[in-house]
Amino acid sequence: MRIKRGIAVGAALLLCGGCAVTNIQEKESHTGMQEITEVDESLIVVGFSQIGSESDWRNAHTRSVKEALTEENGFYLIFEDAQQKQENQIKAVRSFILQEVDYIVLAPIVETGWDAVLQEAKDAGIPVILDDRLADVDEELYTCWLGTNAEREGGDAGLWLADYLEKAGRDEEKIRIVTLQGTTGATAQIGRTNGFHKVLEQHDNWEMLEMMDGDFTQAKGQEVMETLLAKYEDIDVVVCENDNMAFGAVDAIREAGRTCGPDGDIIILSFDAVKAAFDAMIAGDINAVFECNPLHGPKLEKILNSLEAGETVDKIQYMEETYFDTTMDLESIRETRAY
Repeated sequence: MRIKRGIAVGAALLLCGGCAVTNIQEKESHTGMQEITEVDESLIVVGFSQIGSESDWRNAHTRSVKEALTEENGFYLIFEDAQQKQENQIKAVRSFILQEVDYIVLAPIVETGWDAVLQEAKDAGIPVILDDRLADVDEELYTCWLGTNAEREGGDAGLWLADYLEKAGRDEEKIRIVTLQGTTGATAQIGRTNGFHKVLEQHDNWEMLEMMDGDFTQAKGQEVMETLLAKYEDIDVVVCENDNMAFGAVDAIREAGRTCGPDGDIIILSFDAVKAAFDAMIAGDINAVFECNPLHGPKLEKILNSLEAGETVDKIQYMEETYFDTTMDLESIRETRAY
């Protein structure tokens, strides 16, 4: 374990599970940065670069990691919010390297552009764990990846739609589809788009009218949906690559005087399955949501403890996930949701 001394982090970036940090002396430098002159040597120091707080899912993901990597659990967590900018994440990783953290956890905003900085981490002997999203780099540059099988999620959504249309007697109809994609180049965007497209190719009567980047945010989702509604008179299905974009799409559809959900004109499919999505299904606005479990903290804690013990961990580790639709007892399910 590295010597955890001289660690300097910004005041807004320092976190230790919401608990008071013991055995740490702090003083303000002329740069306004906290200078950490002593850290309990028994703690595992982890630098975590999070994408941002663009969605309910992301906030639940952050909470889960913070709740797991606490001082009580043997960790000292340095947390940095990149505010949706890759350049901020690259700076954060380089800062973690300079601080000689024990491990780096990175949730890459996009898959490309990581080769140089991850090579720097490898050269410094610091294991990197990719969390939630992948990086398109040599596998030797990271220890493991923890996340969702986004392509399977997209495929499941396509299969669900095919079954839904068949039961409704619409399997021979022309079905016009639009997709509100997540941030272009993000693992979830790539996987969900590809997975759904593979099912679409099996149905000659399905037409993808257009796919537009909604950046995983509610505001952009609404904006994109307004554009699509103005451009296409007949939209049968909207595939939203996360819940927040689905909420924005529903708002746009309502404002346009259209209807959606099981009793509406437009079928809405979404991904993530946060509590608010259950509210939307119960209200009859969304037909189905495909789970992307954000509660990575416990698994991440287990991975770090295994590595600290000198054990080998699986290179790829998937979260357990399912789907939900309006045929289920959604109110009861919602009550059991942790996010």
